[in-house]
Amino acid sequence: MESLFSRDEKKQYQLEQINELVEKNGGLVRTSEIEALGVDYRRVLHFVEEGYLIRVKSGYYTTKYFECTEDQWIQKLFGEDGILTMESALFMYGYLKDRPYKWSIAINKNTSKSRFNIDYPIVEPFYTEPEVLEIGVTETDFAGAKMKIYTKERLICDVLKYQEKMDREDFKKGVWGYIMDEKKDVVKLMEYAKERKVLKKVQNMVGVWL
Repeated sequence: MESLFSRDEKKQYQLEQINELVEKNGGLVRTSEIEALGVDYRRVLHFVEEGYLIRVKSGYYTTKYFECTEDQWIQKLFGEDGILTMESALFMYGYLKDRPYKWSIAINKNTSKSRFNIDYPIVEPFYTEPEVLEIGVTETDFAGAKMKIYTKERLICDVLKYQEKMDREDFKKGVWGYIMDEKKDVVKLMEYAKERKVLKKVQNMVGVWL
């Protein structure tokens, strides 16, 4: 039946098939899944050039018809094994008022680096040793689901550890936000500080206010 279509009709038919697959998969479709529909890779590239398909990352696409927020993309791409950290976690805890332009995601250092070769949203990976990755992890409501995030105490230790990677103002606001948080756990903070080897920093920069 498809062979009876005109060129435009065939194009529309293929786009409808792709869009149905994207909807079924919750927003993302692989190149191999598109090709399984009988759409060759050259046509995939043409659809991208024409704006019908959007390349999310290497080998993964969505369509312009599928509406998805940045939060939802982060959940779909990294919800299984990524952990919100640094500025992203500071924002989630309310320590930063403005949403950072990039997403900070802690991930097992052995994961494929190509996962972060994405055009949207902007993500900064923090590759972490497996035995350290899961220390101080909790969950938060995120994009209609759950996502891992570091506890406030583990987070502040990492913020102090990687201070040089942060914007100076974000660093100050983040640390001060924790200091002023009535629900902070100072005992836990000191435990994580020892594990993350930032005990002196915590004592000098945070301890005087506690």
